[in-house]
Amino acid sequence: MLRKIIRIDKEKCSGCGLCAAACHEGAIEMVNGKAELVRENFCDGLGDCLPACPTGAIAFETREAPAYDEAAVNASRRADASTENCRRTHGGCPGSQTAVFSPVFATSSETSASSARPVSELRQWPVQIKLVPVQAPFFEGAQLLIAADCAAYAYAAMHEDFIKGKVTLIGCPKLDSIDYSEKLTQIIALNGIKSVTVVRMEVPCCGGLQVMTETALKSSGRFIPWQVVTITRDGRIAE
Repeated sequence: MLRKIIRIDKEKCSGCGLCAAACHEGAIEMVNGKAELVRENFCDGLGDCLPACPTGAIAFETREAPAYDEAAVNASRRADASTENCRRTHGGCPGSQTAVFSPVFATSSETSASSARPVSELRQWPVQIKLVPVQAPFFEGAQLLIAADCAAYAYAAMHEDFIKGKVTLIGCPKLDSIDYSEKLTQIIALNGIKSVTVVRMEVPCCGGLQVMTETALKSSGRFIPWQVVTITRDGRIAE
């Protein structure tokens, strides 16, 4: 049917997620850091999301679209009822809700006379490239670490040697099957990133992460220090 429905301009979308939170019907979700109308039949055409968008990326258009399905919306709400307490606690899906935190140090009762427990140096959430927004407070002026998923498992001192003092993004160019070049370009260009460190594995498929980062650095138009560190499969830094 021909009806009024929203349109999202992904070029203007900053990935803040405010429109998705404002959409009470659940028609909008964040996909690869951008807002997307994922359920046209959930959009009632009233536009609660429009005033929530800070960049003017959302507008109305009249086109062929499925009719608004109120019954499906209500059924979806009932299905989500079991996770309502989690949403209230975290202000959104905890998997993609941004957060900044300080390291938690072990107490004296948790340490032995000879050694202390390792400390997590992670400073922000989320860490997956596909989940993180292109703009977030923790990005501003940050030293950026872009790391392969496997690196933290192969290299024992990952937190102390690489994550400490940096904003961390992780991904796998082979398993994710996504070209992150455009998203990384936006992150570097829009947030005043001070430096970039890529930590990749020695396996050939991991070179995709390095190529994406190099492409993003060139496309961002910014000249900032960057380096690539390669980890061997047995957990050493390659020479």
